[in-house]
Amino acid sequence: MTILGCMSQIITNDRRTITGWAFFDWANSAYALVITAAIFPAYFVQITDDIIHVGGYQVTNSGLYAFCVTISYIIILLLTPILSGIADYTGRRKFFLRFFTLLGSIACMSLFFFKGMSTIWIGVIGFILATIGFSGGLVFYNSYLPQIATEDQYDRVSAKGFAFGYIGSVLLLIVNLVIIKNPSYIGLDNLANGDSGWLFGTDPTILATTLAFLMVGVWWIVFAQITFRRMPDDVLIPFEQGVVSKGLDELRSVWQVMKPQKNIKRFLLSYFFYSAGVNTVLYLAATFAEKELSFATTDLILLILILQIVAIGGAYLFAYVSRIRGNKLSLMVMLVIWIIICVVSYFVYDKLSFYLIAGLVGLVMGGIQALSRSSYSKLIRSDTEDLASYYSFYDVLQKLAIVFGTFSFGLVEQIAGGMRQSILLLAVFFIIGMLILIGVRIDGDERETFAT
Repeated sequence: MTILGCMSQIITNDRRTITGWAFFDWANSAYALVITAAIFPAYFVQITDDIIHVGGYQVTNSGLYAFCVTISYIIILLLTPILSGIADYTGRRKFFLRFFTLLGSIACMSLFFFKGMSTIWIGVIGFILATIGFSGGLVFYNSYLPQIATEDQYDRVSAKGFAFGYIGSVLLLIVNLVIIKNPSYIGLDNLANGDSGWLFGTDPTILATTLAFLMVGVWWIVFAQITFRRMPDDVLIPFEQGVVSKGLDELRSVWQVMKPQKNIKRFLLSYFFYSAGVNTVLYLAATFAEKELSFATTDLILLILILQIVAIGGAYLFAYVSRIRGNKLSLMVMLVIWIIICVVSYFVYDKLSFYLIAGLVGLVMGGIQALSRSSYSKLIRSDTEDLASYYSFYDVLQKLAIVFGTFSFGLVEQIAGGMRQSILLLAVFFIIGMLILIGVRIDGDERETFAT
C-alpha cells in the first residue's frame, strides 16, 4: 500500500491548493532567515566565549555553531528515510508534516531563554531541535509538488513557494529589525530593567533579539495551519508490528527502481556537491561577516534583507530562463556565479564589497533551490507511487550535503585558524557539482527515457 492510494484526490493546478501549499514556505522560511541566516548565528557568536570547552576539547564559538548544524542534520539524516518510508506505507504524510512543524516552532520559542554562556545548553539544544523540525518537514512538504501541479507547472509552482517564503520571512525580519534597533517602542527597556530581569534579562537589546526567536516560532506554527487545512487529509492505515521494517522496505523498493536510472543518480550526485556549498553559505555567511568583517547585528539584518529581496526576483528570473533555455543551462549559469562568489569572498575585507556579494548570492540562491526541486520532479514519472520515498532520497542527499559541508567548513577553520580558507573549499564543491551536471539530461521530452 502506498501513500498515493491512501490520500484523498488532489485537483492538479488548483490555485487555492497551490497557494495553500506555498504558505508552508511562508511559514517555515522565517526559521531559515531569522534563525539560520540573519540573527541567531551572529547572536550565538556575540554572547558566547571565543573559545568554548567541550569535554576535553577546545573549539571556537563559530566552529561549535557549525558543528551544531552538523549534529542536527546527522540526526535528521538517520530519521527521515525511515519516516518517509512509514509515511508511504501508512499514509501519514500530513501527520509527520504537523509533527516536525510543532517540534521546530516550540524549539524556536525556547531560544528566547538563551541569554549567554550560563544558558548555552538552551541555545545548543534549542537550535538543534529547531533545525530538525525545519528539515524534517521538508521531505513531506516537497513530495506534494508532483501531485498538486502538472509537470509543465513545476518550475512556476516551485518558484511560487520560494517567493512566498522570501516575502513572508522578509516581512518578519523587518519587524525584528525595528524592535532590535528600538526596544523601547514596545516597552522592552522597562521589562529588562524591572523586577522581571530573571525572566527577561537586563539588556534590552538581548531581550529584543531573543523576542525575535519567539516570534519565529509563533509565525511558523500559525501560518502552517493554512497548509494543513488545504492539503488533503491522510487516509490512515493502522500501525502494525514491523511497520519500521516495512517503511525501510518501501525505500529499498524505490532504490531498486532508481538503480538503473543513471540520469537521476547523476543529478542527485551533482546536487549533493553543489548543495553542500549552497547550504553551508546560507548557514555560515552571517558568522563569516561577524568574525571576519566585524558586522553588527543590524548590519547583518540589512545584509540578509538585501539578499532576500534580490532572491525573490532571482527565483522568478531563473524560472523564466529555464522555460526559455532549459533547467540545465540555468543551473550551470548559477553554479558559475556561485564559484565566482566564493573566490571573490576570499579577497573581501570591506563591508561594501560584501554587500555586493550578498546581492549576487540572493540572485542565485532562490533560483538554484527552486530549479533543483523542479528539475528532480521532472526526472520522476508523474504517476509514480511512493513519492515521499522518492523525495526522501533527494532530501537525504541535501541533509548529507549539509553535514558534509558544515563539518568540512568547521574543520578547515579549526585547522587553518580562519574562515577564508573554508570559503575556497566551497568553491571546489560547486566546481565538482557543475562537472557532474554536464552529463545530466533534464529535457521534458526525454522523461520516458529516464524512467526505463
